[in-house]
Amino acid sequence: MSAHLDPALRHDVVMLFDVTDGNPNGDPDAGNRPRTDDESGQGLVTDVSLKRKIRDVIPEIKPGDARYGIFVEAGFALNTRIEEAGTALAGGSVADKQRWLCERYFDIRMFGAVLSTGQKEEGKKTAGAGQIRGPWQFTFGRSIHAIQPVDHTITRVTQTRQTDIDKGESTELGSKWTVPYGLYRAHAFYSASRGLKTGVTSEDLATLWTAMTMMFDHDRSATRGEMTLCGLFVFTHDNAFGRAPAVSLTQRLRLSLADPDKPARQRGDYLRHLDLADLPAGISPWRGVDLWV
Repeated sequence: MSAHLDPALRHDVVMLFDVTDGNPNGDPDAGNRPRTDDESGQGLVTDVSLKRKIRDVIPEIKPGDARYGIFVEAGFALNTRIEEAGTALAGGSVADKQRWLCERYFDIRMFGAVLSTGQKEEGKKTAGAGQIRGPWQFTFGRSIHAIQPVDHTITRVTQTRQTDIDKGESTELGSKWTVPYGLYRAHAFYSASRGLKTGVTSEDLATLWTAMTMMFDHDRSATRGEMTLCGLFVFTHDNAFGRAPAVSLTQRLRLSLADPDKPARQRGDYLRHLDLADLPAGISPWRGVDLWV
């Protein structure tokens, strides 16, 4: 088994993705403006957004597979799914329900879930199935440099209401936020001990790597412009505890502008530096995606 597919080992991950003329993650509290760090101007993409993209592509990779259901899915109430575990395991313990749910839902196995909502069963003080801490934790994506969001005024050649047409109006105005270009970086960390508890397998890890590689291809929209996974770099330790602090590995990947006086407008405007010399003993690197080579 390749080291990056072993659920009994610790994995530290660097993801690089970019956006061209699109909005990678709008802020609903700011008119859907691309999220930014108010002080540095760097663009942000939430961990929730990244995991949503992974969740959405899993059914494409594993269609109809009972072990690869998605718990947090549009159109489905979470309490209903939690209560299914109670129905299937009448009188079962919280641990039994958690195992039942982990076996059926990929995102619970990988990301964890709060399962303590819903109605209390008769004779029990708590509702649901407690809480599962998932083995995978993602950071926010953060752009390498400050971004410059642009608000575009757009027009539509018809009206929403017939009364506006009757008044002689022929167009409507709207707006659309984009980022001309931004290269983002996010990290992810896998805990083997938690993976053992939720039942993660090598097939699950292979599915995750595939999902991360393809997630932007199955999440296209006019709003997002063009988004691409540019890099997926995995540092795998030879045990569950780890051979080195994560930061000592992730910092081995650095990015810099080829021309500091020119604004970046494509991936090639950045130089990717990956230092794999003198890695600590027991560390195996894997490049799932590297568009710089």
